[in-house]
Amino acid sequence: MFIEQGVKLGNKFAMYIWGSVLIIFASFLGQIPFIVALKFDVAKNGTAYPNDEASIMRYFDSNITLFLILISFVFVIISLIFVMRYLHNQSMHSITTSRDKVDWGRILFSFAVWSALTVGTTLISYYDNPANFVFNFKPIPFAILVVIGVILIPIQTSAEEYVFRGYLMQGFANLIKNKWFPLLMTSLIFGGMHFFNPEVVKMGPIIMIYYIGTGLFLGIITLMDEGLELALGFHAANNLIGALLITSDWSAFQTHSILKDISEPSAGVDIIVPVLIIYPILLLIFSQKYQWTNWKEKLTGKILKF
Repeated sequence: MFIEQGVKLGNKFAMYIWGSVLIIFASFLGQIPFIVALKFDVAKNGTAYPNDEASIMRYFDSNITLFLILISFVFVIISLIFVMRYLHNQSMHSITTSRDKVDWGRILFSFAVWSALTVGTTLISYYDNPANFVFNFKPIPFAILVVIGVILIPIQTSAEEYVFRGYLMQGFANLIKNKWFPLLMTSLIFGGMHFFNPEVVKMGPIIMIYYIGTGLFLGIITLMDEGLELALGFHAANNLIGALLITSDWSAFQTHSILKDISEPSAGVDIIVPVLIIYPILLLIFSQKYQWTNWKEKLTGKILKF
């Protein structure tokens, strides 16, 4: 059983607090290259140092900014490997899956399904309201974006899945010996991590329904499937295909994508549709393909292993 793999007598919850502190510290270390590059360029060119986050994010070309931001997640992965091995005496495999081997077929299937849905809904939006979009495609910057995205975005999304649906999911299971509490807590923390995104400023706190709902969906498929594979594939598709397809001036990442959304953002029914309609459909697809059963026990049952 996946969540129980980290539940053992010597694995006190306090160890997960210390492990989280180390991971957060590593994330801050990973931001140093961005700061150094920014200070170096300002000193070299004699330009004014950007005085707010929006200016910082737009100081460099978007490909350079994306690269420097994503580098920090390499530090997160490395720190998590260290924490798992030396603090918890566990392998990375134990927070990846309960299967003997990582099921790449599951990762690729989830990636393909969400990629297809993302492309499909983007095309529908484009043809339904073409005035809301401009063609943003530039071959060379886009090619560079593809290289950066294919290499680093899966590292970013995997780091988040390993931390939330792997490490913290098992950590909270050591605190409260049931499954609904780790599921709820990791979903709330995952959503809360997005609270300072530019999208929240533009659309208001209601968009947190989407972020928390997405965290809940990822937690459910992890518990039901006894591993991270489906969550890894979904998250990678969501961020990678999204970065390649469409950007906007108010999104967290500005990229040299194919399209640019120039509409004024507003939070409406489209915020709730993924959580209440699309995610349940995906749960149905996954449950049919992988023959999930015993939902109540897997999502809310007690953890009997001590």
